[in-house]
Amino acid sequence: MRAMIVGCGRVGAWLADRLAGEGHEVTVLDVSTQAFRRLQASFSGNAVRGDGTDEAVLRRAGLDGADAFFALTEGDNRNVLMAQLAVESFGVPRAVAKINDPVRAEAYSALGIATVCRTVMLGDALAEYVGLPPAGPHGVVAPTGNHGPHGPVDAGGDG
Repeated sequence: MRAMIVGCGRVGAWLADRLAGEGHEVTVLDVSTQAFRRLQASFSGNAVRGDGTDEAVLRRAGLDGADAFFALTEGDNRNVLMAQLAVESFGVPRAVAKINDPVRAEAYSALGIATVCRTVMLGDALAEYVGLPPAGPHGVVAPTGNHGPHGPVDAGGDG
């Protein structure tokens, strides 16, 4: 599998190391070269400095032909834009935007963008710890709506 991750924070670096460790071809893109220090010394993928909201940068970094795209910066709007570019401009079959705001995560999913909301996931984990039932999704929420003029996005799930 070829994957691109934009955002080399803790989550991005962890995922990049995990995927590369499993033998996948991984490119990590971040605006800060300092961020790449989070990658393990054994990281076998590519680390590219650049802005993932720029279509030309994504192309130069090798997004064409990728199987998966993960937008993992701290900006919800930035992440949605990048996931949308990955799907619409590059035809990536599995693109996910990390969203911090639960309301936005639900709205973007309804608009056809796969999302993961760590706010809901962490809140549910803590509630479950004290005996409450989960109230939200426990992972990536597949798109429920149409995404652009091309119709529904295939989130690569079981159905």
